[in-house]
Amino acid sequence: MLAAATLAVGLIATPALAAKDQAVIGMVLEPPNLDPTAGAAAAIAEVVYANLFEGLTRIDGQGQVQPGLATEWKVSDDGLTYTFTLRHGATFHDGTKFESDAVKFSLDRARAPDSTNPQKAFFEPIKSVDTPAADQVVVTLSHPDGMFLFNMGQAAAVIVSSISAPTDSTKPVGTGPFKFVEWVPGDHVTLERTDAYAGPAPKLNKLIFRFVADPAAASAAVMSGDVDAFPNMPAPETLDQFKADPRFVVEIGTTAGKTVMAVNQRRKPFDDVKVRRALAMAIDRKALIDGAMFGYGTPIGSHFAPYEAAYKDLTGAYPYDPTKAKALLAEAGYPDGFKATLKLPPPGYARRGGEIIQAQLAEIGVQVELIPVEWAQWLEQVFKGFDYDMTIVSHTEALDIGIYARGKDKYYFGYDNPAFDQVIQQLNSAVDPEQRKALYQQAQQILSDDEAAIFLFQLAKTGVRNAKLMGMWQNSPIAANDMTGAYWAE
Repeated sequence: MLAAATLAVGLIATPALAAKDQAVIGMVLEPPNLDPTAGAAAAIAEVVYANLFEGLTRIDGQGQVQPGLATEWKVSDDGLTYTFTLRHGATFHDGTKFESDAVKFSLDRARAPDSTNPQKAFFEPIKSVDTPAADQVVVTLSHPDGMFLFNMGQAAAVIVSSISAPTDSTKPVGTGPFKFVEWVPGDHVTLERTDAYAGPAPKLNKLIFRFVADPAAASAAVMSGDVDAFPNMPAPETLDQFKADPRFVVEIGTTAGKTVMAVNQRRKPFDDVKVRRALAMAIDRKALIDGAMFGYGTPIGSHFAPYEAAYKDLTGAYPYDPTKAKALLAEAGYPDGFKATLKLPPPGYARRGGEIIQAQLAEIGVQVELIPVEWAQWLEQVFKGFDYDMTIVSHTEALDIGIYARGKDKYYFGYDNPAFDQVIQQLNSAVDPEQRKALYQQAQQILSDDEAAIFLFQLAKTGVRNAKLMGMWQNSPIAANDMTGAYWAE
């Protein structure tokens, strides 16, 4: 709860800030570090993507590839050679010139055997990176990659300097229009506009990303004016209140977030597809979305966002049917169910959703112990350590169905299917749109047949902002709070 004095100060300060040249953006999760090339958490990109760090290309609010640090590029007829022309006059925030050597350093670093890049697969196709001139980079691929330009525009592919790379996690240095000022752990990160930016100047002078994990506190902070916008409001039950207040705008959009209940297939009984199918049929997705997200969300039947052109509707594969779910458990050798733990990271979709799923699974004899964990614990125990039975998380990376091909011993699902891996290999080399669509749909079908995770719903983007703060994304095709086009209307 906010202290009365603090709340009063916020209320008094609001009118004075109306003619702002800054914006305070609310976020539920605090990033574990500020280097998107060294951490998988979406919260990292939500602070620094486009604002502080830039890539060769850039993904816009409609999910389309736009020029970034590369102003243009040419692709050879065989799809193997990309020649990028770089932006003139760009510099890193520490004054270092941005030239082709920084691109080579960044790409070679990301694809190195000892790379810690969270999306190392993005760089697997790269055979060589050459720098024939300070403003030109030639990237040669070992095989065609229909996602290459898109992947080079994602947060894990931003360009960093060899000088500042070792300390980017706590003191990030990029080429974007905003530079790092401070990080007060547990409270906020501040970015400030840099006049040295070699591109269109943003209209805001300062960005403050404030971390408010508690849903009630998040709602109160926006209502009082202490926070100007919450791009992903963690209290969807309050949206009607904001809709009724002309001071605010509520924007319901889409995200790439595929919310799943992952099960550790290295452990029994989750290695049995009958058990996984039973779990899927024991969950009423409509009740889950209504109860955990107050109706904001779209059921999914595989690891694919419904707005994507290649989406295949597989939500009918395992309809809610507790009786059939119990029969499947009996066939698998668990007529009386079993006990399991469910580790829940902080977001409301996980914590609230976990309670609902706990009650639903109890109806088929599965006794679930809920274990709330902080984000850092989740990354360490679940994502890296594979120490879990079940967990709920939303995967926010766009078109990331290939994560299921990363191997049983390398990715936390513990999923392994050579047939799926082969489809992904074909997809990685395909450039024809229709061929890619067919392969995407084939991959979705395999994951559904295997119920490789318990697929729940697409996370909706439930944004609330001051009605005068314009230029923010309505949808989130990638994890980002791109504020480069934001401004205050008169």
